Amino acid sequence: MNSCEEMEQRIIELEMRVAFQDDLLTTLNNVLSKQQRDMENLWSANRILRNQMNSLQENIKPDSEEAPPPHY
Repeated sequence: MNSCEEMEQRIIELEMRVAFQDDLLTTLNNVLSKQQRDMENLWSANRILRNQMNSLQENIKPDSEEAPPPHY
């Protein structure tokens, strides 16, 4: 193999590596974007559930405030 063929082979190999890395970066970016959306959805659901729990707790009277049962 002469010097020109070796150089051409090296360039082809580098182009293949760059193409592979581009594909990998695109895949990683897509996964990261999806995880970010999932995290935002989970935080939102958590906030809604926390608000519902707080609302329920506000509506529950402590034991000392409840009227005694009718048979007393």
